[in-house]
Amino acid sequence: MSRYTIAELEKLTGIRAGTIRIWERRYRIIKPHRTDTNRRWYDDEELVRIINIAILYRHDVKISKIATMTGEEIAAHVALLTKDTGDAGTQLDTMVVAMTALNEKSINEILVRSIITRGFEDTFENIVFPFLRRVGVMWQTGSFDIGSEHFISNIFRKRLIVATDSLPQSEYPGRKRVLLFLPEMEMHELGLLYFGFVIKKAGHETLYLGQTTPFNALKDAADRWNPDIMVTGSLTGLPFERPEDYLNRLSSAFTTKKILVSGAMAEVAARKKFANIFAVASIADLKIHL
Repeated sequence: MSRYTIAELEKLTGIRAGTIRIWERRYRIIKPHRTDTNRRWYDDEELVRIINIAILYRHDVKISKIATMTGEEIAAHVALLTKDTGDAGTQLDTMVVAMTALNEKSINEILVRSIITRGFEDTFENIVFPFLRRVGVMWQTGSFDIGSEHFISNIFRKRLIVATDSLPQSEYPGRKRVLLFLPEMEMHELGLLYFGFVIKKAGHETLYLGQTTPFNALKDAADRWNPDIMVTGSLTGLPFERPEDYLNRLSSAFTTKKILVSGAMAEVAARKKFANIFAVASIADLKIHL
C-alpha cells in the first residue's frame, strides 16, 4: 500500500493542503491515517477519493453537496463528467486514478478520447508529459512503486512506437538523417521516442538506438549511417558524475554533426556553449534545428 503525505497529495491533486484540512475538519469527507507522532498520511483509497472530489469541485459541484454523496455516487458522477469533458485537468486527474488502480483499459480510453478530440501531438504535449511530470516526484521519493512506473510508461511507449511506425517513409528531397540515442545508464526513453515521432512526421529519416547506448556502439552506428543530426538527453539526474566530460567527448567525436541535447544535459550544454551542441528545451526548439 502506498503512503502519501498531505504535501504529496497537494502535488498530485492540485488541491491546497489547507483546503484538504478544511474538508477533513468541516465535512469529514476525508479520513487520514495518523503516524505515532500524529502526522497525517493517506493511502491509495484516500488519494482516489480526493481526486474524484477535486474533479467535481472544479466542475462547480458544491463541497457541501459532495459531502452528502456516497463513494459510489461520487465515482458515478465523475465517470459521467470524464466521459463528456475534454479538459486537460480532468483527464490528468482521471489518469492518476487509473494508474493507482493499474487500470490499463481506463488509461487507454482516456488516451483514445484525447487523441480523437485533440490529436496525437496535443495529447502527448498537454496530457501525457504533464501527467508524467506530476507523478515523477512521487516515483523519485518512493511514494509510487516501480511497478506503477513501468506499467504506465509501457502504455505510453507502445502508443509512441505504433504511431511512429504508422508514419510513411519520407520522400522529401531535403530530408535529413537523424540518429536518436540515450547515454549509457539512461533508461527513460519516452521523451526521445516522442522526438523520434516528431522528426519522422516532419519528413526526415530516423535511426533510433534507444536506451543506454555504449559510446563505441554510437560511434560505429554514426560512422556507418552518417547522420546529419544526433539527438540525445537525460530525464532528470545525470547518469554520470561530470556531464560536461560526456558532452566534450560527443563534440570531439562528431565534429561534423549537429548534436541536440535535452533534459538535464541541456542545461549543461547551454552553459558550456559547445560549437556543435545545441540545447533543446521544447518541441519548438527541436523543430528549429531540423
